[in-house]
Amino acid sequence: MTNRTFTMIKPDATSKGYTGAILDRMIKDGFSIISMKWTKLSKEQAGKFYEVHKERPFYGELVDFMSSGPIVAAILEKENAVASFRELIGATDPAKAAEGTIRKDFASSMGENAVHGSDSDENAAIESNFFFSEIERHSGI
Repeated sequence: MTNRTFTMIKPDATSKGYTGAILDRMIKDGFSIISMKWTKLSKEQAGKFYEVHKERPFYGELVDFMSSGPIVAAILEKENAVASFRELIGATDPAKAAEGTIRKDFASSMGENAVHGSDSDENAAIESNFFFSEIERHSGI
């Protein structure tokens, strides 16, 4: 079944010039880009996006990091998009990520792990709606 997932290329990866290479990996893996934008999150926006982690000890650092520089937000489409994308990006800890995954090749730590990927279809929809209106979504281009 073709469905959608959400991703962000995080500030560590954009600042190191990895955006194009990461997007290329996504496309070569068969993902279609439905929506994409280059933007910078305020601390308030980052806090709201990661609100689910508010009670965790890393929340403040996460908000600071995600608002520290530009990100690329995107909605991707492919068969089994969420699971397929999670496989492509690899484990959160790049030291434990499989060879050839985005995090293995572009991330430097668990905190600065290059990309975000939705963990469920439900969260993909919520996260996509956070960044994109319906008019910003394109299919079949």
